[in-house]
Amino acid sequence: MLDQRPPLSSVSDFATWEPVLRLMLADDTARRAARPARVAGRISQYGTSLAYRGSMSSTARTAVEDIQRALARGGVQEIAFRAETQPNGKTTLGLVWPSPAVEPAYGYPDLGVLVLVDGALAEPWLRRPDPVGGAVPAPSADLELLERTLRERLPGAVGATEEEIAAAEARLGATLSDELKVLYRVTRVYGGDDEFDLKEADRAGGAVGCELSGLEHLFSIDAAVRYPGWDHGATYVLGTAPDAAVQGLAGSPGWIGFGSNGGDEFAVDLTPGPAGYFGQVILVDHEQSLGADLVADSLTDFVLGRMREEPRGRSGDELPSAARVGTGCLASIEAAAHPALEVLSIGAWDGTPFSLAPVIGLPRLRTLSAMPGTLADPLEAAELTGLEFLEVGAQEWRALLDAGSVPRTLKAAAIKVRDQDHLPVADLANEILALWDRPKITQTLLAGDLGPPV
Repeated sequence: MLDQRPPLSSVSDFATWEPVLRLMLADDTARRAARPARVAGRISQYGTSLAYRGSMSSTARTAVEDIQRALARGGVQEIAFRAETQPNGKTTLGLVWPSPAVEPAYGYPDLGVLVLVDGALAEPWLRRPDPVGGAVPAPSADLELLERTLRERLPGAVGATEEEIAAAEARLGATLSDELKVLYRVTRVYGGDDEFDLKEADRAGGAVGCELSGLEHLFSIDAAVRYPGWDHGATYVLGTAPDAAVQGLAGSPGWIGFGSNGGDEFAVDLTPGPAGYFGQVILVDHEQSLGADLVADSLTDFVLGRMREEPRGRSGDELPSAARVGTGCLASIEAAAHPALEVLSIGAWDGTPFSLAPVIGLPRLRTLSAMPGTLADPLEAAELTGLEFLEVGAQEWRALLDAGSVPRTLKAAAIKVRDQDHLPVADLANEILALWDRPKITQTLLAGDLGPPV
């Protein structure tokens, strides 16, 4: 979809972008060899993704800052661009404006991820905890010791009533652990006048060992809040080992956040892993999107400073859940095929393109990312019946679209662009979005002349 009325007139001026394009074309071997040169990047209000060598010139820096100020004035978070420059300097510049159907691919010049189903999350963030019917409190959970210790540290503190605790349980839809009930029977992090008291909150936090939340502020760790977006989320995997104390999850109705260390959340775990204890204390790292770390077997241990550590569950690109095929990785699709495979990534490869036949029918395969030219038959992707994310090159998408074989199970998609014609990518993306009746992408095309290579 071409925009005939540029959203921001100052940004939609070729002269504004000329210093940026010259910066990125400084090492212009393509045009010196009488071939078109292609560049792509992104500029946001707060950063850039620009491929260039050496330091940024003052002219280019000023141009970037001018663009960033214009974006801020117009309320536009970021803009992606692609340019093709002919050997004689004639240049076509495509500006791709933000769309509610596109998540930016941060750190990369690609168009971004097409979100085909509004609000959809990758499968790991939808995972619910496994049943924990046999889970019991840790031997170190000592209700009398916990209460005695807290009352010694918090003389005169005002505790919650049984009715208030029951109301908190009803709001959360969970039965609190006995230790957590003891904690709030001693203090509800309020002063005697039923209003929030900062001094009392500091005193309670010092007694417990964290910034303690009031009873009415207890919450379940929501997996969706930790979602990093499809750019990363589609390729993440996380499992729960048979000897794990904490289940491999993004969140759980049974992870009851009760305090923080100023950034990360401490939670009492009511849905522990196979080797965990009911009511153990875990830490949910705000810089991580999946998993949690065990910090104490019980709230009693936590208050008494008896901490323990356990490495978080497996995550990342590890067999058998995730596999990378290509140069420097696995040399065949057969080597990646496993019933537990969820994520298949095919990187750079100089050999014969790969057939997807060995992974067709795998029950958990949800993500396929393949560099352009690495698939022998792109239409085989249509036979991956559980696919929710697909990232392939423009030619592979063209084949799928022309054959009417785009997998309709997809929730998100991306177009990999490597040394191909960048400018038609927005039109190709709009064809994909149209299959799900999603908002189209707006692209502004500008023409200019950079002159011959220097």
